[in-house]
Amino acid sequence: MKKIGILHPGQMGISVAATIVNSGYEVYWVSENRSQSTVERAKSQKLMDLQNLKTMCNTCDVIISICPPHAAESVAMQVVNCSFCGLYLDCNAIAPQRAALIGKSLSAAGIQFVDGGIIGGPAWTPGSTWLYLSGESAEAVVDLFHAGSLGTEVIGTEIGKASALKMCYAAYTKGSTALISSILAASEGLNVREILETQWSRDWPGFVDRAYERTQRVTQKAWRFEGEMTEIASTFEALGLPDGFHIAASEIYSRLAQYKDLKELPALEEVLETLLTNIRLS
Repeated sequence: MKKIGILHPGQMGISVAATIVNSGYEVYWVSENRSQSTVERAKSQKLMDLQNLKTMCNTCDVIISICPPHAAESVAMQVVNCSFCGLYLDCNAIAPQRAALIGKSLSAAGIQFVDGGIIGGPAWTPGSTWLYLSGESAEAVVDLFHAGSLGTEVIGTEIGKASALKMCYAAYTKGSTALISSILAASEGLNVREILETQWSRDWPGFVDRAYERTQRVTQKAWRFEGEMTEIASTFEALGLPDGFHIAASEIYSRLAQYKDLKELPALEEVLETLLTNIRLS
């Protein structure tokens, strides 16, 4: 039986691990330097603790990386430095050119590399979250996810293709949420929010409530989306497309990053004031 390692079981990673466990595989994690909340998540799905990365690299056949975008290379290089010789699946929200560079480095070290892009929230409901895979070894990991809530689809043998799809999808979903948040803040700062909402309601019934919800809910993940917007900007720049919109979206999420550990959603007015306060101080 293949032994699977997860780096690291955050809110998304633990749901991916649950699908793998449900598919009949042994799933391991590393507790070294992890938070208590991560420990509790790992215990909830009965993941086996190998305590440190070196032991994981000596034990597991497959290692899956699900971390904030900025850490993708460092996590991959740590695995290389531990002399891992199995298959590495990178599921991070990174630009396709970064995925290709990471893949090249790992392949040079004798590691099979698969590019992955996750679309959707944590995979607890069937049909709501998809893992897209690309690379010559992509088919080798499909069976890991056959019996859980996470759907999978191989979309090609080219490293970077799965990441490219992720970037294009998130460019709209998370990019538009940043835009809505900034529009609400601007209308508040200019004292026309009530009038704007009236016009929105005339044009798109129900839109105001959805705009409120998106602006409030995104605060809990803004710290992570900041880096993702930067990756999208890099993706666009590499194609000769303007990257400014998503650089600005990254700034919006940076201003909301303070809400990372908040247990309850902040009031809309507080979120808008946070955005405007940052604007006034800049």
